[in-house]
Amino acid sequence: MAFTDGFISELVGRKATVNDIPIGKVSDFLVNKPDDVFPKIDGFVIKTSQGPRFAPIETIAEVDPHGTIALTTTPKEPAPPEQDALYLIADLLDKQIVDVDGRKVVRINDLEIARAGSALRVVAADVGIAGLLRRLGLKSFGKRFTPGIYRSIPRSMIAWDSVAPIRENNPTHVSLSVKESKLARMHPSELAEIIGDLSAREAAAVVRQLDDETAADAFEHLDAETQRSLIEDIGTERAADIIEEMDADDAADLLAELDEEQQQELLAEMNEYTASELRALVQYAEDTAGGLMTTDYTWIYPHRTAEATIRKIREIAPTSEFIYYLYVVDKADTLLGVLSLRTLLLADPAETIESIMDTEIVTIHPDTPSEEVAATIARYDMLAAPVIDAEGKMLGIVTVDDAIDAIMPEDLAKKLPKFTAHRTRPHAAAALHD
Repeated sequence: MAFTDGFISELVGRKATVNDIPIGKVSDFLVNKPDDVFPKIDGFVIKTSQGPRFAPIETIAEVDPHGTIALTTTPKEPAPPEQDALYLIADLLDKQIVDVDGRKVVRINDLEIARAGSALRVVAADVGIAGLLRRLGLKSFGKRFTPGIYRSIPRSMIAWDSVAPIRENNPTHVSLSVKESKLARMHPSELAEIIGDLSAREAAAVVRQLDDETAADAFEHLDAETQRSLIEDIGTERAADIIEEMDADDAADLLAELDEEQQQELLAEMNEYTASELRALVQYAEDTAGGLMTTDYTWIYPHRTAEATIRKIREIAPTSEFIYYLYVVDKADTLLGVLSLRTLLLADPAETIESIMDTEIVTIHPDTPSEEVAATIARYDMLAAPVIDAEGKMLGIVTVDDAIDAIMPEDLAKKLPKFTAHRTRPHAAAALHD
């Protein structure tokens, strides 16, 4: 194979031959595993008089970028449907992609490929003017690169490991692994900014590539209009899955922006516990403690020992990361006291929670205005304030980040980091009891 490295623009349109007899022209290139670091090109699509035919890479005897593509046998198999493989020309050329390391949306002008052993691999995306000039046939303007996949990539090039294609569909064969999604490497606020820069259809395509928790993180940083648009585009069932993973207060705020019919459709798709929780939260005005509070907090009965409590915290840690305070309640959920992790760790292991908890509790009521909530949290230097009803029943907490959000401009508040962490539903309020 004479070809060592170059660009797909140098190969597309080339004649394909078998025994020096022309059979058609190269029209595209197929990749079955685009999530590989440098994915292998599995075959070419040859445009023949009988229609598009797939030529596996094993049948290619010679690749001459200045001449023909020689095949060992005439391809008989039709080109696979577009949803079953990644077509480099149809799916990527002139299409927008996410540069996950550059944290921006760019357009692919060409793709660099190189030979590694017997395989041709996709190395990088050319997003610079050189790619356009090369495709226009002005090769003198397009710089050629020294052979080798692992050389540094010029600024106009994006290494394939940093490329996240935006596809209209997300078939099993070519979808990125949920746990290894390149988009999931981005901070939620950066991902939200990317989504906001895309068209509605492209934004929905990006969300479809994300797992529910990553999508939820990004949703929390989006403005209400973009949230509503995405819900329409991704469908009720997927939207409900994402909203279930959001912090309860953010989920309630989102639902409050929707009309009653759409609210009910989404709630009907959720598990009963979460739906009930969100129905209660959405009733509160947005600019009150009830509108700011989350039901994601950790509570405990007073009879437990410090040692048993610490053991239990270790058990629930994977699903409940916001454990700065423990709220002590009775069987009727009446708030009895509160203690910090520091107090718990320094206590004698045999001491009961009742004996070490602080009973002088600063609380707020659900109808307290958001400005007063923020002032209270600041005055007492709290990470979170418990919200109770008239009977003293624990309803939720308002975290310091949500209190700050309430008194800051929305565009700035959406960029701030979140204190709370998503939990496995339906256990929103983590319980430390026997």
